[in-house]
Amino acid sequence: MIVILPVSLLAQDTNAAMLRSNGVGVVVNKYPAPAAIAVFANDLIETQKNAAARIEASGSTVDINSDSIVQFDVSELVLEHGSLSVNTSRGMRVRIGCLTVTPVNKEEWTHYDVVDLDGKVTVSALKDDVYIDARSNNPKDAKQSAHSDRVIVREGEQKSREEKCGAAYQKTPGALAGRGAIMNSPWAIGAGFAGVGAALCFGFFCQNDDPMSPTKP
Repeated sequence: MIVILPVSLLAQDTNAAMLRSNGVGVVVNKYPAPAAIAVFANDLIETQKNAAARIEASGSTVDINSDSIVQFDVSELVLEHGSLSVNTSRGMRVRIGCLTVTPVNKEEWTHYDVVDLDGKVTVSALKDDVYIDARSNNPKDAKQSAHSDRVIVREGEQKSREEKCGAAYQKTPGALAGRGAIMNSPWAIGAGFAGVGAALCFGFFCQNDDPMSPTKP
């Protein structure tokens, strides 16, 4: 029934779309997907190596490339890893960490690609323009700085940013972009030595020889 159900009927449910694939290497909510299946809000779609899938919704189609993880959420896709291509006349946006990619003209056909690899997000505007908005993890900061860190990608352009909260992309030698090794920072190392010193003091050096007693604490 799902296989023959047309997209026009699915469109009556604003929370639904059709997912099509060759039926091999595509997983929906941790279960292997058939060649065609209805997907609903919050469904998780994974494509394995050499596999691909297409989401068909009212006014939008999305091609999910191989080795990608995407959550479908009605007018928004959450890209956790990999790449996809969006063709929409309904303003369908893509969220990657603290970044959101949104068509500038939400009622015009817009075609754009989003790639998220190793913390680096690359957006290519193939038809019409798109915004990249960066938001803070802190809800208060995000509300106060709405659109304060926005860039526009013009048709035919490509721009990259870090996945983490709005920082411009800068590759750190010897480390994945956006994946700071916090335990190797001077603050963490200093805190570790301080903790070890306190433990040694308490255990060996900083106590009187007299035992503790109720009369002499």
